[in-house]
Amino acid sequence: MKIIDKHGVVSECPPEEELEVIRHSAAHIMAQAIQHLWPEADFAYGPATDKGFYYDVDLGDYKITEEDLTAIEDEMRRIVKANEKFTPFILDREEAKKLMQERHANYKLEHIDDFPDDTEIGFFQQGDYIDMCRGPHITYTKALKAFKVTTTSGAYWKADSNNKMLTRVYGVAFKTKDELAEYERIIAEAEKRDHRRIGKEMQLYMMVDEGPGFPFWLPNGMLLKNALMEYWKEKQAEYGYDTIETPTILSRKLWETSGHWEHYKANMYTTLIDEEDFAVKPMNCPGACLVYKSQPRSYRDLPLRLAEAGHDHRHELRGALHGLFRVRAFTQDDAHLYVRPDQITEEVTKTTQLITDYYEQFGFPYKVELSTRPEDSMGSDEDWELATEGLRVALDSMGMEYTVNEGDGAFYGPKIDFHLTDCLGRTWQCGTIQLDFQLPLNFELEYTDSDGEKKRPIMIHRAGFGSFERFIGMLTEQYAGKFPTWLAPTQVKVLPVSEKTMDYAQKVYAYLRDQGIRVVLDDRGEKIGYKIREAQQVDRVPYMLILGPKESETGDVSVRDRTGETETMSLEAFAEKVCQEIKDRV
Repeated sequence: MKIIDKHGVVSECPPEEELEVIRHSAAHIMAQAIQHLWPEADFAYGPATDKGFYYDVDLGDYKITEEDLTAIEDEMRRIVKANEKFTPFILDREEAKKLMQERHANYKLEHIDDFPDDTEIGFFQQGDYIDMCRGPHITYTKALKAFKVTTTSGAYWKADSNNKMLTRVYGVAFKTKDELAEYERIIAEAEKRDHRRIGKEMQLYMMVDEGPGFPFWLPNGMLLKNALMEYWKEKQAEYGYDTIETPTILSRKLWETSGHWEHYKANMYTTLIDEEDFAVKPMNCPGACLVYKSQPRSYRDLPLRLAEAGHDHRHELRGALHGLFRVRAFTQDDAHLYVRPDQITEEVTKTTQLITDYYEQFGFPYKVELSTRPEDSMGSDEDWELATEGLRVALDSMGMEYTVNEGDGAFYGPKIDFHLTDCLGRTWQCGTIQLDFQLPLNFELEYTDSDGEKKRPIMIHRAGFGSFERFIGMLTEQYAGKFPTWLAPTQVKVLPVSEKTMDYAQKVYAYLRDQGIRVVLDDRGEKIGYKIREAQQVDRVPYMLILGPKESETGDVSVRDRTGETETMSLEAFAEKVCQEIKDRV
């Protein structure tokens, strides 16, 4: 693919850069289309992104509709068909300002002031559209072969909430039409699996205007969440953790000690108690430090592993809220380990194994990333070398493949991050293992070593799911609501064919309930076909028991699973089968 830079040099684009150039060029073509439809539009930024492109534009008070998105895409196709040439040119600062003033490009004009005085400013023109840009771009608009305008949102100018809210128009672009078709297939599948829609259909949770970003867990959702929580508790016990619970509201003094009051206050909810500042906790680690400090510790007490399903609150921007994926209140599957330097490798190895147990249980492929010391770090060279080597040796000893992300560790220590891939190919960063020198220092945590000297422990932060809310959202989409038997809110639905078999259905229901199975009896006077469709398509239950006169007479059950296959067996055999699936978590 040929590309042209701001100096007018045409060259062959490196394959790894083609998609970015295509998407950046698509942003310019979309801006040209918007200019044709709304001549008074004022354009801000229009970059390529990992998933496509967007342009931030000021349309006054006008709100773009779905019909407008179609119109923009149609106009882009006309521009592409016209095969207009991308022509670059360079202006000095004053010339650039004059051009932008003439074109009433107020945001571009302001952006020029962000450049050093001696900067030569690049421009690209295709047809009647001129954009300030460093390039490179495709040489002609016809090189844009596969694109789609997708949606809109709000975006503040320069990402500053004190500035005007602009309209951000999104699109996607690919090298080929086949790639675009595959994208559209994935998007259609994602819509079918959207946890917000499934959550509403299955009555798992709800969101209300009275609490934006604060999930209300409904009875079915609590059954699901409690099943996941029970699994989490069993894994903590298996790996030698003690479980704690720390208060939701704690004094400003604590958050000043931890550093959150200075660096994280904008994301914290605060209140006044007895004329003193308090804050609702956004994370659990400072409380865990107080638990550690509550009594003298010896080297024999370490490692101390403290797990907490902590209920945290963070102030997220309302526009960023998204179902269970981005909320303001969540339960974090947290843990904090306090270790001696010589225990780092062993504890990181065990923690890594625990987290990978989670992902293998749910069938998530994952990749591991080791992030090393950033420039703005604290702690000695010796501490960082010891900690980083401890993480590296732990990963190597497990034969685990990983990439090194140089300089991307936290300021308080190196970390291991786990990136999951779901059934739609999306990547999620969930699990993390972080070594921390800062909080033990801030809270003056100590232990008495074997030589009688006071030493400072190293703190390990650890999460596997990330949060129960986000992970349940991921699981809902991974399974499309068809949860495995052990997780399903309703594991069995009893469906009597008519009123004549209701007595037998009630006996079956009572028997299964006594076996600890989550069972629902559908005793409505609806036709059996309707009951089956609802149980299968809305409730998404693993098993339906269809009970007619024959089953009532023999004492058997007709078992229909999610595949539509039906099998007759004794009630006892069916109950044993379901209980075994629950026990084995399959």
